[in-house]
Amino acid sequence: MSNSSRTGLAVAGLSLGTALNPLNSSMIAVALVVLRADFGLDVATVTWVITAFYLTSAAGQPLMGRLADRFGPRRLFLWGMALVAVTCALAPFAPNFALLCVARAFMALGTATAYPSAIVMVAALARQANVKSTRPLGRIQMANTSAAAVGPVVGGLLVSLVGWQALFLVNVPLALASIFMVRRFAPADGEREHGEVRDLVRDSDLPGIGAFIGALVLVMMALLNVLPDYRWWLLAAGLLLAALFAWRELRFSAPFLDLRLLGRNRPLLLVYLGFALFNGVYYFAFFGLPQLLQTAGGYDPGIVGLLMLPLAAISVVLTPFAVRGIDRFGVRRVLIAGVVLLVVASGAMWLLTTSLAAPLVLALTALLGVPYCVVSISSSQGMYVSTRLEERGVAAGILQTCRYLGAITATVLIGIFYGSGVTQANWGLMVFVMLGLGAVVFVVSLVWREEREG
Repeated sequence: MSNSSRTGLAVAGLSLGTALNPLNSSMIAVALVVLRADFGLDVATVTWVITAFYLTSAAGQPLMGRLADRFGPRRLFLWGMALVAVTCALAPFAPNFALLCVARAFMALGTATAYPSAIVMVAALARQANVKSTRPLGRIQMANTSAAAVGPVVGGLLVSLVGWQALFLVNVPLALASIFMVRRFAPADGEREHGEVRDLVRDSDLPGIGAFIGALVLVMMALLNVLPDYRWWLLAAGLLLAALFAWRELRFSAPFLDLRLLGRNRPLLLVYLGFALFNGVYYFAFFGLPQLLQTAGGYDPGIVGLLMLPLAAISVVLTPFAVRGIDRFGVRRVLIAGVVLLVVASGAMWLLTTSLAAPLVLALTALLGVPYCVVSISSSQGMYVSTRLEERGVAAGILQTCRYLGAITATVLIGIFYGSGVTQANWGLMVFVMLGLGAVVFVVSLVWREEREG
């Protein structure tokens, strides 16, 4: 088998594993009503099945990236997919809802290994096939962006035909297939850290890792308002822990997150800022539009899933063209073009204040799919070229955390705007916020400069 064929199959396995995290983060939404009925839950309690996944994914991605950088991305990817397969095979038999949430957390931890590991392996895969890094990176990013968009459609079909248990069971063959392809065709890990377990643990900055995860989880719990009576206490504790984390990292010789280096890496910081704000704009539509269509438009949930499908379809179709554009024109020009389209698509969403006709909704979701694809792949490539090889795992993990921060911020703001009712008028107010965020992303994209070659 040629190196090109082996690389293609390896990238397919990595892409499949990468898709599992965004797929499972979105398709569970259609099962909330069924889970409430089966376990006898109220609305606030059932959302923990989503919250557990979000918190674990957002906190786990940078940690998994750090482990991939230190001990080998291929090895970590295989262990993560094995954890997903075992967890999802057992989860349908959970005797209570609490254990089901625990299973979702373990599933999130396993799937969190995929994207950072895949990013670390991009350089080796590109060398093996003698192609530019944008080729394998584009395919991995396509899986990462399109999976979240198709999640509600896939989830709706599985729940209606089989039940909520199918949302777990479907991951088993997918995880096993990714294990087979990556184990069989991906290049072996290069030389990584070895030594006594005691020494490796000592140099792993476990207090820093714990402080990072704790601060992120506490702040996100405050933003998600999972414990309303303790919201401000959670936020204060999270900010205090974040300050202690920064103090620790600045003093430790081998920090989990090198804040000094990150502070000097202006291109990477701009990528993170722009990507978080971009996802805030996108998730305004992804979370806010289905509610508008169901409540104000009277659409059935299954129809709403189909109306949102162009987001994924456009992403799949256009990602190869975006990759070629980056190869030809560079990351910055493609990123700026994508952000301009984002502002245009956001402004066009105002038309939904006048009509919720299905053809208009389809056209607008398809239009939003264009910048979603272009900005996502440009941001990933911008992150890739703004970091050193030995830091790309943790950098990729933080990029995914920025996605979740943008999504959670959008969720909080949607709750505020829809607080007085899910109406077309309130949707119009959200469009103005989308335009404002898009304008900030545009400024960030203008300032960003590519300073390192990938």
